[in-house]
Amino acid sequence: MSYYAHPTAVIDEGAVIGDGCKIWHFSHIMPGAVLGERCNLGQNVVVSPGVTLGRNVKVQNNVSLYTGVTCEDDVFLGPSCVFTNVINPRSAIIRRDEFKATPVGRGASIGANATIVCGHSIGAFALIGAGAVVTKDVPAFALVMGNPARQAGWVSEYGHKLTFGPDGQALCPETGQVYRLVDGRVVERVS
Repeated sequence: MSYYAHPTAVIDEGAVIGDGCKIWHFSHIMPGAVLGERCNLGQNVVVSPGVTLGRNVKVQNNVSLYTGVTCEDDVFLGPSCVFTNVINPRSAIIRRDEFKATPVGRGASIGANATIVCGHSIGAFALIGAGAVVTKDVPAFALVMGNPARQAGWVSEYGHKLTFGPDGQALCPETGQVYRLVDGRVVERVS
């Protein structure tokens, strides 16, 4: 396999690194971590055992991905965003058997300094605002922000806010794709 790792990066035996990945300064990829093709990990990123990243996942500086996190293809993780993996951590109590899964759907973006509380899923193409604290599942194409994070609208695959008309349809200003809102969810897009 061919990938780039800065000389200060630590890649443990048993980690799987896809072709075309770039791993920058002071990052640590632990045994059992899997990075898909063309992932880009910034400085000081930690990828724990059992974490799986799909293709073309971009992880900005100072992000720790703990056991239980999985990211599908094309996910963006902003600088210093935070994932947890235990609901009620205590220093004196070992809870390794209580790690919660946190799946992040294809094309989702998580803003800088956002916190994702474990056990909640982030839907495909969702957009989590900078500094948001996610304490419940986020639907596909949802825009959420604040503490606790609340839905502030819907976004297109390209990250543009969607405005739905009385016919339940919205147009992405960049691509011209038409999106439909049915029963309170963006359920499909029509090219």
